[in-house]
Amino acid sequence: MRVDDSPRTVAPPVEDPLAELARGAALTGGAETLLDQDAVTSFVAEQLGALDLAGRSVCLVIPDATRSCPLPQLLDAVHGALAGRADRITALVALGTHAAMSEEQLARHCGYPVGDVDARFPGLTVLNHAWRDPSTFVTLGAISAERVEELSQGRLAVGVDVRINRAVVEHDVALVVGPVLPHEVVGFSGGNKYFFPGVSGPEVIDLSHWLGALITSAAIIGTREVTPVRAVIDEAAALIPTQTLALCAVTQHGGAGLHALALGEPRAAWAAAAGVAAQTHVRYLDAPVQRVLSLIPRKYADVWTAAKGFYKLEPVVADGGEVILYAPHITEIAAMHPEINTIGYHCRDYFTGQWDQFKDVPWGVLAHSTHLRGAGTWDPEHGERPRVRVTLATSIPEDVVRAANLGHLDPAEVDVAAYEADPGTLVVPDAGEVLHRLR
Repeated sequence: MRVDDSPRTVAPPVEDPLAELARGAALTGGAETLLDQDAVTSFVAEQLGALDLAGRSVCLVIPDATRSCPLPQLLDAVHGALAGRADRITALVALGTHAAMSEEQLARHCGYPVGDVDARFPGLTVLNHAWRDPSTFVTLGAISAERVEELSQGRLAVGVDVRINRAVVEHDVALVVGPVLPHEVVGFSGGNKYFFPGVSGPEVIDLSHWLGALITSAAIIGTREVTPVRAVIDEAAALIPTQTLALCAVTQHGGAGLHALALGEPRAAWAAAAGVAAQTHVRYLDAPVQRVLSLIPRKYADVWTAAKGFYKLEPVVADGGEVILYAPHITEIAAMHPEINTIGYHCRDYFTGQWDQFKDVPWGVLAHSTHLRGAGTWDPEHGERPRVRVTLATSIPEDVVRAANLGHLDPAEVDVAAYEADPGTLVVPDAGEVLHRLR
């Protein structure tokens, strides 16, 4: 069966724990709304126009191409509201640890002619977050082990240095511009997450992702509250000396439209947008399915990013069921993180039960491993027992896939129409952003 992906409000009525926090931001639009360019431009102009930005430098922290977002439309509005007022404007791509974008990719992503950003955005400088270069970062301080233990609700008790791309602190204002979506590590993405891990050093990235792994993706994804991971991120962001703001967007899934925009202090703007995204980007099923065929879009270039097509579907798969990631365009597991080819994919308990063996592997890599393998158990007597099977239908060689502890399926053998006709299979087009849950 093919998933019904029409936009609608289907969430069961619940009290929004973020409602009080969200009141600190300006919000336009809603779950049943699509904003036109005039509405976007006027909202951004009004909100930014009310701020004292004259003669100040502004760093825009923007998403990379793995996040669906009508970024040119948003940049038009933001640049229009800042041009002639701000002293300097820089757009910094929040790569986290993703691959840097080429000039051609940046131009397409932001909507300007290749090599000529001034043609559309005069005076704007566009930069990748150069996370591999140590000189990129400035140290803001540290979060103590005692505070991490408190924020993580006892799951971790290790201190962490807080480092961030120096461009953020070398501007007077840092304005996040990007979407809010259900997220496997933090609950809902967006807001301060664009700073940590978006443009941060590896320390907070590793700690926050491993904390999310300890909670598990299935337990935290789409959680509409300040999760322990979000609490750590907000704690790190509080150390930023620059004034921070966020323009949080709720995008139309499968389209170029915008349901809503929220602007304000990052925590408030995120909370307001998350309330809308919980309606537009969560689908509810009445019963679990035996199999999911996730049709992975080309914006996910390796399994590291395409794994979102598993995270968003794991909650609706029956015990012993299967998720197939169908992505013939993918040829490698992780372009930036070869360690995953060594350790493979395993459930959380596989690592925590043998911690001395794995504690020195980057924790962000361990977290990714557990997130894609999903729920399961491990003990010395019975070994590993995952809840569901994960199968790759990609162009990665079969021996590489199986060595990583995943199932393999030749993509040439995948008949999408046949899967759609199977009542036990859920076919999900453009997988990776809409969370599926049981009602």
